[in-house]
Amino acid sequence: MVRIYGNRQIKTLRGLATRPTTARVREALFNTWQANIAGCRWLDLCCGSGAMGAEALCRGAASVVGIEQSRRACALIRHNWQQVVGTGQTFEVLQGNVLQHLRAWDGHPFDRIYFDPPYDGGLYQPVLEAIAQFKLLEAEGELAVEHRTGSALPKTIGLLALIKTKRYGETSLTFYHLARLPSSGDRNGDFHNVDGHQV
Repeated sequence: MVRIYGNRQIKTLRGLATRPTTARVREALFNTWQANIAGCRWLDLCCGSGAMGAEALCRGAASVVGIEQSRRACALIRHNWQQVVGTGQTFEVLQGNVLQHLRAWDGHPFDRIYFDPPYDGGLYQPVLEAIAQFKLLEAEGELAVEHRTGSALPKTIGLLALIKTKRYGETSLTFYHLARLPSSGDRNGDFHNVDGHQV
């Protein structure tokens, strides 16, 4: 069992196969995004137990879409989300390959995206590329990626630009947003990230 916002409990699979995000990291993320959850469109990638999506629903997200490879985990996620979904909220759980499902959302962006793949599954680069290619992040949205502390993620992928990385022991969260569009004063129309470096 995992305890989430509002002192609610959701079920988890036994063992470490789905590796639920720790309470410390989950609390830190929602503290960071607390002003942006109500009414948002949330995408939960490699969602494991579904704890992050469940918490987003509890905090007022308008819709949550989860993608998870494990069939058993998907059944549990649907159960968990059904227990917390409120009036006017919607959710969808998609079972299968995350890259194949992302293609189907081409041009339908989300306000908040949480991506927590198996650390050694080789998914970081291709999924980040797909998010950029299929324009899955809203102009004012943010993407948070959970990863092992010490492992480096790219500073830019397409128009995704790294904002910051926060460390919580052995786990880190790296945040991305869309690089700002060039202003009239930018030479050659180059894109820049928040630190002013060219993308």
